Amino acid sequence: MTVQLTKRQQQILRATVNHYIVTAEPVGSKALAQRHSLSPATIRNVMGMLEKVGLLYQPHISAGRVPSDSGYRIYVDKLITPSETLRQEVEQLLEDRLQPARRNFETILRHAAQVLSHLSGCVALITRPQTQTTTVRHLQLVPVENQRVMLIMVMDTYETESVLMELPQAPEDNSDPDLVSQDLQLLANFLNHQLPGRSLHELAALDWQELGREFQSYTHVLQTLLSDLIQRAHAASPNPILVGGFAEVLRQPEFSELQQAHPLIHLLEEKQDQLWPLICEWSQHRSGAADAAHADFAHDKISVRIGSENPLTSIQSCTLVSKTYQKGKTPVGSVGILGPTRMAYDKVMTLVEATANYLSHCLSQPA
Repeated sequence: MTVQLTKRQQQILRATVNHYIVTAEPVGSKALAQRHSLSPATIRNVMGMLEKVGLLYQPHISAGRVPSDSGYRIYVDKLITPSETLRQEVEQLLEDRLQPARRNFETILRHAAQVLSHLSGCVALITRPQTQTTTVRHLQLVPVENQRVMLIMVMDTYETESVLMELPQAPEDNSDPDLVSQDLQLLANFLNHQLPGRSLHELAALDWQELGREFQSYTHVLQTLLSDLIQRAHAASPNPILVGGFAEVLRQPEFSELQQAHPLIHLLEEKQDQLWPLICEWSQHRSGAADAAHADFAHDKISVRIGSENPLTSIQSCTLVSKTYQKGKTPVGSVGILGPTRMAYDKVMTLVEATANYLSHCLSQPA
């Protein structure tokens, strides 16, 4: 249902939502009249009309009004504009606080979740970069014991993948450990020339004949090991979502009782696989050209799921605000804030956008 509101109706709806966000108490006409140059009777009439069209409701007969999910939706879509100044301030704050952690992206993500939850008073959700979208930064071959070597791949997000490999049996006259070590160093140098910047998808299609004659004895074992790593990455369930701010959200009156907070806590601790598709919608459409419109939406806009718009019953009293962060033009992860529908939407949307922009900036930096 599309609702067309006059300027006065928009003014009263905005004022009602703002007042309720601050006080967590149903809003009466007298409370608004003290702040706006309108009579209580005028405000009461407008609030009555907004209730009739489903944008406000009365939790009790004698109480004031509270925004409905539909009221919040109009508020978010039409009545607020996230602050550009605040976005720049948050990005600078993240830069100042997280600069010491710049060399370790995992640490950056954890610290960003802490900062985000502290500033929003809600739960911060950040996903790690998805393995299929990351690229190789560096490769090492480390001798472990006789005929065994550890293959270590360092990805561009500083995550590592490692596996033990059995070397092909060396001829009697070529079993000198020093010679083997030299061969491994040459092989590592060659691979570090060939593999950096390639994704795991590209490694699967690599032409191993490029290794050259001197490394042909290693071709089969390397191809098998890297194929195993690729299959492991494809088969793996999504990385756990980094969660920050349990203590922050439990201070909100909506979750003051344990039975109110329990479904949310259970979801975040035990059922993250259900939350994943909501915060990472982009990952569902990444590979299909027919879904380009969905991908563009995920890249360009902040997603705001309000109350009943969330398919999970456990968070239908909450709002989930999320946005992707990217490596170049490719979405690799998401930043989200989950809190009560009574959240400061303009501030939260700005926090999410600023954090996503900051993480994208970090991933775009050269090694």
